[in-house]
Amino acid sequence: MFLFEEEAGLVQDREDLLSILRMRFGEMSPDIVQSIYEISDLNTLERLILVAANAPTNKVFLEELQEEGSFRIVGDRFNPLSTFRDGGM
Repeated sequence: MFLFEEEAGLVQDREDLLSILRMRFGEMSPDIVQSIYEISDLNTLERLILVAANAPTNKVFLEELQEEGSFRIVGDRFNPLSTFRDGGM
């Protein structure tokens, strides 16, 4: 992949991640947005997109944002419907 293609992919994945987060949890703080824009690894961004789509709370996403390298997204911790089941929303 050419450098400009990789950079374009990074920009698109960052924007996709922020869009998912805004849809699911509302506006993000400038610190979180800055943290996301500092990520320069496509695999990390793709993992965080999956986390953002499946984490039941913003807190779970923020915990995963601090993790490095883990790609295991399983269990109730990543069930977006668990808040409905537990009486939330």
